[in-house]
Amino acid sequence: MIPIARPQVGEEEKALVWSAMESGQLAQGARVREFEEQFADFVGAPHAVAVSSGTTALHLALLGLDIGPGDEVITVAFTFTATASPILHVGATPVFIDIEPRTYTMDVDQLKAAITPRTKAIIPVSLYGLPADMTAITALAERHGIPVIEDACQAHGADRDGRRSGNWGIGAFSFYPTKNMTTGEGGIITTDDQQLADRTRLLREHGMRERYRPEILGYNFRMTDVHASIGLGQLPKLPDANARRRAIAARYDEALARVVTPFVPAGVTHVYHQYTLRVGKASEFGSRLEARGVGSNVYYPVPVHRQAPFRALGLADTALPVTERMVEEILSIPVHPALSDSDVDTVIDAVNDVARELGPPPSDS
Repeated sequence: MIPIARPQVGEEEKALVWSAMESGQLAQGARVREFEEQFADFVGAPHAVAVSSGTTALHLALLGLDIGPGDEVITVAFTFTATASPILHVGATPVFIDIEPRTYTMDVDQLKAAITPRTKAIIPVSLYGLPADMTAITALAERHGIPVIEDACQAHGADRDGRRSGNWGIGAFSFYPTKNMTTGEGGIITTDDQQLADRTRLLREHGMRERYRPEILGYNFRMTDVHASIGLGQLPKLPDANARRRAIAARYDEALARVVTPFVPAGVTHVYHQYTLRVGKASEFGSRLEARGVGSNVYYPVPVHRQAPFRALGLADTALPVTERMVEEILSIPVHPALSDSDVDTVIDAVNDVARELGPPPSDS
Protein backbone atom coordinates (compact mmCIF):
# COMPACT_ATOMS: atom_id res chain seq x y z
CA MET A 1 0.00 0.00 0.00
CA ILE A 2 1.31 3.46 -0.91
CA PRO A 3 0.52 5.49 2.24
CA ILE A 4 -1.10 8.91 2.24
CA ALA A 5 1.75 10.21 4.42
CA ARG A 6 5.16 9.03 5.59
CA PRO A 7 7.25 11.10 8.02
CA GLN A 8 10.94 11.31 7.09
CA VAL A 9 13.49 11.59 9.89
CA GLY A 10 17.17 11.12 9.06
CA GLU A 11 20.55 10.79 10.71
CA GLU A 12 20.82 14.56 11.24
CA GLU A 13 17.76 14.62 13.45
CA LYS A 14 18.90 11.53 15.36
CA ALA A 15 22.32 13.05 16.06
CA LEU A 16 20.80 16.32 17.26
CA VAL A 17 18.34 14.52 19.53
CA TRP A 18 21.07 12.35 21.02
CA SER A 19 23.29 15.36 21.69
CA ALA A 20 20.40 17.14 23.41
CA MET A 21 19.79 14.08 25.58
CA GLU A 22 23.46 13.88 26.48
CA SER A 23 23.51 17.57 27.43
CA GLY A 24 21.15 16.94 30.32
CA GLN A 25 18.98 19.92 29.32
CA LEU A 26 15.79 18.38 28.01
CA ALA A 27 13.14 20.97 28.89
CA GLN A 28 12.77 24.30 27.12
CA GLY A 29 16.33 25.59 26.70
CA ALA A 30 19.04 26.54 24.23
CA ARG A 31 17.82 24.23 21.45
CA VAL A 32 14.34 25.74 21.62
CA ARG A 33 15.76 29.26 21.38
CA GLU A 34 17.91 28.24 18.41
CA PHE A 35 14.95 26.67 16.66
CA GLU A 36 12.83 29.78 17.28
CA GLU A 37 15.52 31.99 15.76
CA GLN A 38 15.97 29.80 12.70
CA PHE A 39 12.24 29.41 12.06
CA ALA A 40 11.62 33.14 12.47
CA ASP A 41 14.37 33.81 9.94
CA PHE A 42 12.89 31.22 7.55
CA VAL A 43 9.43 32.81 7.71
CA GLY A 44 10.73 36.38 7.69
CA ALA A 45 9.12 37.32 11.00
CA PRO A 46 10.97 39.11 13.83
CA HIS A 47 9.70 36.77 16.55
CA ALA A 48 8.87 33.08 16.96
CA VAL A 49 7.56 31.39 20.09
CA ALA A 50 7.86 27.59 20.14
CA VAL A 51 5.04 25.71 21.87
CA SER A 52 3.74 22.20 22.37
CA SER A 53 1.44 21.94 19.32
CA GLY A 54 -0.27 23.85 16.54
CA THR A 55 -3.42 23.89 18.67
CA THR A 56 -1.64 25.57 21.58
CA ALA A 57 -0.08 28.03 19.13
CA LEU A 58 -3.57 29.16 18.12
CA HIS A 59 -4.75 29.11 21.74
CA LEU A 60 -1.86 31.28 22.96
CA ALA A 61 -2.22 33.68 20.04
CA LEU A 62 -5.84 34.31 21.06
CA LEU A 63 -4.89 34.67 24.72
CA GLY A 64 -2.05 36.99 23.74
CA LEU A 65 -4.59 39.24 22.04
CA ASP A 66 -6.72 39.19 25.22
CA ILE A 67 -9.67 37.64 23.40
CA GLY A 68 -12.35 36.09 25.59
CA PRO A 69 -16.06 35.98 26.47
CA GLY A 70 -18.22 38.35 24.44
CA ASP A 71 -15.75 38.45 21.54
CA GLU A 72 -16.27 36.97 18.09
CA VAL A 73 -13.61 35.28 15.98
CA ILE A 74 -14.30 34.71 12.29
CA THR A 75 -12.98 31.50 10.74
CA VAL A 76 -13.96 28.66 8.41
CA ALA A 77 -15.48 25.24 9.09
CA PHE A 78 -13.63 23.50 6.24
CA THR A 79 -10.63 22.58 8.40
CA PHE A 80 -9.49 20.38 11.28
CA THR A 81 -11.35 21.02 14.54
CA ALA A 82 -8.19 22.47 16.15
CA THR A 83 -8.64 25.67 14.14
CA ALA A 84 -11.81 26.50 16.03
CA SER A 85 -11.53 24.70 19.37
CA PRO A 86 -9.12 27.32 20.80
CA ILE A 87 -11.80 29.93 20.21
CA LEU A 88 -14.03 27.99 22.59
CA HIS A 89 -11.15 27.45 25.02
CA VAL A 90 -10.77 31.22 25.51
CA GLY A 91 -14.54 31.66 25.87
CA ALA A 92 -15.07 33.52 22.60
CA THR A 93 -17.67 32.80 19.91
CA PRO A 94 -16.67 31.30 16.55
CA VAL A 95 -18.33 32.82 13.51
CA PHE A 96 -18.11 30.43 10.58
CA ILE A 97 -18.08 31.65 6.99
CA ASP A 98 -17.84 29.75 3.73
CA ILE A 99 -14.90 28.98 1.48
CA GLU A 100 -14.05 29.65 -2.13
CA PRO A 101 -14.84 26.58 -4.26
CA ARG A 102 -11.53 26.53 -6.13
CA THR A 103 -9.04 27.17 -3.31
CA TYR A 104 -11.02 25.77 -0.34
CA THR A 105 -9.91 28.83 1.67
CA MET A 106 -11.80 31.72 3.27
CA ASP A 107 -14.23 33.61 1.02
CA VAL A 108 -13.20 37.25 1.35
CA ASP A 109 -16.59 38.58 0.25
CA GLN A 110 -18.25 36.64 3.06
CA LEU A 111 -15.63 37.94 5.46
CA LYS A 112 -16.60 41.50 4.63
CA ALA A 113 -20.21 40.77 5.51
CA ALA A 114 -19.37 38.88 8.73
CA ILE A 115 -17.40 41.62 10.49
CA THR A 116 -19.23 43.23 13.41
CA PRO A 117 -18.20 45.45 16.33
CA ARG A 118 -17.70 42.24 18.32
CA THR A 119 -15.17 40.82 15.85
CA LYS A 120 -11.81 40.69 17.66
CA ALA A 121 -9.82 38.39 15.37
CA ILE A 122 -9.91 36.60 12.02
CA ILE A 123 -8.42 33.12 11.56
CA PRO A 124 -8.06 32.19 7.88
CA VAL A 125 -6.74 28.69 7.17
CA SER A 126 -3.99 28.14 4.62
CA LEU A 127 -5.27 24.69 3.79
CA TYR A 128 -3.44 21.76 2.16
CA GLY A 129 -0.34 23.96 1.69
CA LEU A 130 -2.13 26.73 -0.24
CA PRO A 131 -2.15 30.15 1.45
CA ALA A 132 -5.50 31.81 1.93
CA ASP A 133 -5.89 35.19 0.23
CA MET A 134 -3.82 36.85 2.93
CA THR A 135 -3.29 39.97 0.81
CA ALA A 136 -7.00 40.75 0.71
CA ILE A 137 -7.75 39.43 4.20
CA THR A 138 -5.06 41.49 5.95
CA ALA A 139 -5.95 44.62 3.97
CA LEU A 140 -9.59 44.29 5.03
CA ALA A 141 -8.62 43.53 8.62
CA GLU A 142 -6.33 46.54 8.84
CA ARG A 143 -9.15 48.83 7.72
CA HIS A 144 -11.21 47.55 10.64
CA GLY A 145 -8.36 47.36 13.15
CA ILE A 146 -8.77 43.59 13.58
CA PRO A 147 -5.80 41.24 14.10
CA VAL A 148 -5.32 38.27 11.79
CA ILE A 149 -4.05 34.88 12.97
CA GLU A 150 -3.10 32.75 9.97
CA ASP A 151 -3.64 29.07 10.65
CA ALA A 152 -0.51 28.05 8.74
CA CYS A 153 -0.36 24.57 10.27
CA GLN A 154 -0.23 23.06 6.75
CA ALA A 155 1.70 25.82 4.98
CA HIS A 156 5.37 25.59 5.98
CA GLY A 157 7.26 27.46 3.26
CA ALA A 158 4.19 28.49 1.25
CA ASP A 159 4.00 32.08 0.06
CA ARG A 160 1.63 34.55 -1.53
CA ASP A 161 2.63 37.74 -3.31
CA GLY A 162 6.21 37.32 -2.14
CA ARG A 163 5.41 36.87 1.59
CA ARG A 164 5.64 33.54 3.32
CA SER A 165 2.85 32.08 5.38
CA GLY A 166 3.42 33.12 8.97
CA ASN A 167 4.57 36.57 7.92
CA TRP A 168 1.08 38.08 7.67
CA GLY A 169 0.16 39.42 11.08
CA ILE A 170 0.36 36.37 13.35
CA GLY A 171 1.13 32.86 12.16
CA ALA A 172 0.43 29.54 13.89
CA PHE A 173 2.24 26.39 12.71
CA SER A 174 2.02 22.71 13.63
CA PHE A 175 4.92 20.25 13.59
CA TYR A 176 2.82 17.09 13.84
CA PRO A 177 4.59 14.07 12.26
CA THR A 178 2.70 14.21 8.95
CA LYS A 179 3.30 17.93 8.30
CA ASN A 180 5.80 19.15 5.69
CA MET A 181 8.31 19.28 8.55
CA THR A 182 8.02 17.85 12.04
CA THR A 183 9.41 18.10 15.54
CA GLY A 184 7.63 14.86 16.54
CA GLU A 185 4.96 17.07 18.08
CA GLY A 186 5.00 20.81 18.55
CA GLY A 187 4.01 24.18 17.17
CA ILE A 188 5.19 27.76 16.85
CA ILE A 189 3.77 31.29 16.78
CA THR A 190 5.33 33.85 14.45
CA THR A 191 4.71 37.58 14.77
CA ASP A 192 6.12 41.05 14.23
CA ASP A 193 4.54 42.22 17.50
CA GLN A 194 7.09 42.30 20.32
CA GLN A 195 4.39 42.72 22.97
CA LEU A 196 2.47 39.69 21.70
CA ALA A 197 5.64 37.61 21.57
CA ASP A 198 6.51 38.55 25.15
CA ARG A 199 3.01 37.81 26.42
CA THR A 200 2.78 34.39 24.69
CA ARG A 201 6.21 33.43 26.07
CA LEU A 202 4.94 34.32 29.54
CA LEU A 203 1.71 32.40 29.07
CA ARG A 204 3.39 29.23 27.73
CA GLU A 205 5.44 28.76 30.92
CA HIS A 206 3.02 29.03 33.83
CA GLY A 207 2.96 32.85 33.60
CA MET A 208 6.51 33.00 35.00
CA ARG A 209 9.49 35.12 34.02
CA GLU A 210 11.19 34.24 37.29
CA ARG A 211 11.04 30.65 38.48
CA TYR A 212 8.33 29.91 41.04
CA ARG A 213 6.92 33.45 40.76
CA PRO A 214 3.97 33.49 38.33
CA GLU A 215 2.84 36.94 37.28
CA ILE A 216 -0.35 35.78 35.59
CA LEU A 217 -2.30 32.54 35.20
CA GLY A 218 -0.38 30.61 32.58
CA TYR A 219 -0.06 27.18 31.00
CA ASN A 220 2.52 24.48 30.42
CA PHE A 221 2.63 24.79 26.63
CA ARG A 222 6.41 24.48 26.28
CA MET A 223 8.43 22.74 23.57
CA THR A 224 11.24 20.48 24.77
CA ASP A 225 14.84 20.63 23.55
CA VAL A 226 14.41 17.10 22.21
CA HIS A 227 11.55 18.21 19.96
CA ALA A 228 13.39 21.37 18.95
CA SER A 229 16.40 19.25 17.98
CA ILE A 230 14.26 17.31 15.52
CA GLY A 231 13.06 20.64 14.12
CA LEU A 232 16.62 21.91 13.72
CA GLY A 233 17.37 18.82 11.64
CA GLN A 234 14.18 19.12 9.60
CA LEU A 235 14.16 22.85 8.78
CA PRO A 236 17.19 22.83 6.41
CA LYS A 237 15.57 19.97 4.50
CA LEU A 238 12.21 21.71 4.10
CA PRO A 239 12.94 23.59 0.82
CA ASP A 240 14.02 20.40 -0.97
CA ALA A 241 11.12 18.43 0.52
CA ASN A 242 8.66 21.07 -0.66
CA ALA A 243 10.28 21.11 -4.09
CA ARG A 244 9.78 17.36 -4.33
CA ARG A 245 6.12 17.77 -3.36
CA ARG A 246 5.69 20.39 -6.09
CA ALA A 247 7.40 18.15 -8.65
CA ILE A 248 5.05 15.28 -7.82
CA ALA A 249 2.08 17.66 -7.97
CA ALA A 250 3.21 18.86 -11.41
CA ARG A 251 3.18 15.28 -12.66
CA TYR A 252 -0.30 14.78 -11.28
CA ASP A 253 -1.49 18.05 -12.84
CA GLU A 254 -0.30 16.88 -16.24
CA ALA A 255 -1.36 13.25 -16.12
CA LEU A 256 -4.61 13.03 -14.15
CA ALA A 257 -7.88 13.12 -16.09
CA ARG A 258 -11.58 13.23 -15.26
CA VAL A 259 -10.92 14.70 -11.81
CA VAL A 260 -10.58 18.32 -10.68
CA THR A 261 -6.96 18.98 -9.72
CA PRO A 262 -5.84 21.73 -7.30
CA PHE A 263 -6.19 25.34 -8.40
CA VAL A 264 -3.22 27.58 -7.67
CA PRO A 265 -3.81 31.34 -8.00
CA ALA A 266 -1.22 33.59 -9.61
CA GLY A 267 1.50 34.74 -7.24
CA VAL A 268 1.12 31.73 -4.95
CA THR A 269 3.61 29.01 -4.04
CA HIS A 270 1.68 25.91 -3.02
CA VAL A 271 3.66 23.46 -0.85
CA TYR A 272 1.19 20.54 -1.20
CA HIS A 273 0.82 19.33 2.32
CA GLN A 274 -1.97 17.47 0.57
CA TYR A 275 -2.75 17.01 -3.10
CA THR A 276 -6.53 17.20 -3.04
CA LEU A 277 -8.85 16.21 -5.85
CA ARG A 278 -12.51 16.83 -6.41
CA VAL A 279 -13.93 13.52 -7.51
CA GLY A 280 -17.63 13.62 -6.67
CA LYS A 281 -18.05 10.27 -4.94
CA ALA A 282 -15.12 10.62 -2.55
CA SER A 283 -15.86 7.61 -0.33
CA GLU A 284 -16.33 5.23 -3.25
CA PHE A 285 -13.34 6.67 -5.06
CA GLY A 286 -11.13 6.13 -2.01
CA SER A 287 -12.28 2.53 -1.57
CA ARG A 288 -11.39 1.73 -5.16
CA LEU A 289 -7.99 3.36 -4.82
CA GLU A 290 -7.32 1.26 -1.72
CA ALA A 291 -8.16 -1.89 -3.69
CA ARG A 292 -5.41 -0.83 -6.12
CA GLY A 293 -2.87 -0.34 -3.33
CA VAL A 294 -3.08 3.46 -3.11
CA GLY A 295 -3.87 5.21 0.16
CA SER A 296 -6.11 8.27 0.29
CA ASN A 297 -8.08 10.27 2.81
CA VAL A 298 -10.81 12.88 3.11
CA TYR A 299 -9.58 16.01 4.89
CA TYR A 300 -12.08 16.64 6.50
CA PRO A 301 -15.26 14.54 6.32
CA VAL A 302 -17.30 16.49 8.89
CA PRO A 303 -17.12 20.30 8.79
CA VAL A 304 -16.33 21.86 12.14
CA HIS A 305 -19.69 23.58 12.63
CA ARG A 306 -21.41 20.18 12.56
CA GLN A 307 -19.14 18.58 15.19
CA ALA A 308 -20.46 18.02 18.69
CA PRO A 309 -18.87 20.95 20.60
CA PHE A 310 -20.16 23.38 17.99
CA ARG A 311 -23.56 21.75 17.51
CA ALA A 312 -24.06 22.29 21.24
CA LEU A 313 -23.76 26.03 20.59
CA GLY A 314 -26.41 25.93 17.88
CA LEU A 315 -23.91 26.44 15.02
CA ALA A 316 -24.80 23.34 13.00
CA ASP A 317 -27.43 25.27 11.03
CA THR A 318 -24.94 27.88 9.79
CA ALA A 319 -25.42 28.15 6.01
CA LEU A 320 -22.15 27.03 4.39
CA PRO A 321 -23.21 25.49 1.07
CA VAL A 322 -19.76 25.34 -0.51
CA THR A 323 -18.28 23.72 2.58
CA GLU A 324 -21.11 21.18 2.74
CA ARG A 325 -20.57 20.29 -0.89
CA MET A 326 -16.80 19.98 -0.76
CA VAL A 327 -16.73 17.55 2.16
CA GLU A 328 -18.59 15.12 -0.12
CA GLU A 329 -16.38 15.66 -3.17
CA ILE A 330 -12.77 16.04 -2.04
CA LEU A 331 -10.14 13.33 -1.67
CA SER A 332 -6.40 13.62 -1.00
CA ILE A 333 -3.86 11.30 -2.61
CA PRO A 334 -0.20 10.66 -1.69
CA VAL A 335 2.19 13.54 -2.43
CA HIS A 336 4.86 13.14 0.27
CA PRO A 337 8.58 13.25 -0.65
CA ALA A 338 9.12 9.58 0.18
CA LEU A 339 7.25 8.61 -2.99
CA SER A 340 9.41 7.14 -5.72
CA ASP A 341 8.79 7.94 -9.38
CA SER A 342 7.38 4.43 -9.69
CA ASP A 343 5.00 5.13 -6.81
CA VAL A 344 3.82 8.29 -8.57
CA ASP A 345 3.18 6.27 -11.74
CA THR A 346 1.13 3.80 -9.72
CA VAL A 347 -0.94 6.58 -8.15
CA ILE A 348 -1.58 8.19 -11.55
CA ASP A 349 -2.68 4.91 -13.11
CA ALA A 350 -4.95 4.09 -10.17
CA VAL A 351 -6.63 7.51 -10.08
CA ASN A 352 -7.22 7.52 -13.83
CA ASP A 353 -8.62 3.97 -13.76
CA VAL A 354 -11.06 4.79 -10.96
CA ALA A 355 -12.04 8.08 -12.60
CA ARG A 356 -12.94 6.23 -15.80
CA GLU A 357 -15.04 3.76 -13.81
CA LEU A 358 -16.94 6.35 -11.79
CA GLY A 359 -17.65 8.89 -14.49
CA PRO A 360 -17.04 12.60 -14.96
CA PRO A 361 -15.85 14.92 -12.18
CA PRO A 362 -18.20 17.33 -10.40
CA SER A 363 -18.96 20.58 -12.19
CA ASP A 364 -18.68 24.05 -10.70
CA SER A 365 -22.31 24.85 -11.48
